[in-house]
Amino acid sequence: MILVTLGTQDKSFKRLLVVIDQEIEKGNIKDKVVVQAGFTKYKSKNMEIFKTLPSDELEQLIIKADLIITHGGVGSILTALKHNKKVIAAPRLAKYGEHTNDHQKEIIDEFSKRGYILALKDFNKFDKVLAKSVNFKPKKYESNNKNFTNLIANYIDTTNHISWFNRDKLVILTSIINLIIFTFLCNLSINMYLSFTISYFISIILLTFFKARKLPNPLTVICCFYLIEGFSLILLVDNLSLNYFLAKLIINIVVIFIYHFLDKKN
Repeated sequence: MILVTLGTQDKSFKRLLVVIDQEIEKGNIKDKVVVQAGFTKYKSKNMEIFKTLPSDELEQLIIKADLIITHGGVGSILTALKHNKKVIAAPRLAKYGEHTNDHQKEIIDEFSKRGYILALKDFNKFDKVLAKSVNFKPKKYESNNKNFTNLIANYIDTTNHISWFNRDKLVILTSIINLIIFTFLCNLSINMYLSFTISYFISIILLTFFKARKLPNPLTVICCFYLIEGFSLILLVDNLSLNYFLAKLIINIVVIFIYHFLDKKN
């Protein structure tokens, strides 16, 4: 069985699935092919495709697989190597809209030149890489290789590109709901600060429900944000005489940016 994993990157990698499908049609791949596609939308009569899989099911498929074909995500490659699997890795490229840059080429080069994986750079030569994989004996990955681990960790830290919208969409949606509730309550002639308190805690409930953020010391963070936002509202409305809607809009935009940077550090 061949397992194809495309990770959780928020862009399509249809190009890889197309070339795998073509090799199945040509008869170069006769094994069953299972795909964890993530954000890649693709239909095929030749492959069993899942958007996502529970971690335990994915691990079982990795254990059963004779070959793993994956993108250049560090997590996908390392998971396969830790199970001592043969790996063919293909980089996502920015020119096809598959990533924000071409750092996956560097990641795959590092793993390939150390003998851990086979690199698929030219999709026109996929059949040759497949043939090579039959007798390929990957070097056993040693997680205690400090220099290599540091190199890969650096790639993760500096090139973990998920679009800002996909990272923050739940916070953005919650902020919009928060603003709507706040404005609605104020228009009902409810005290502005009571309206702020009600809308704020509804937002916290929504974020908790959707598990949009995992921040340290959540109660402390909630209280600090409440006080900061409350004082900001007083400053903007009472001291600077801004319209309450405009003041709340400004506060919500600032909060989205703060959450964004807090999330990047967690």
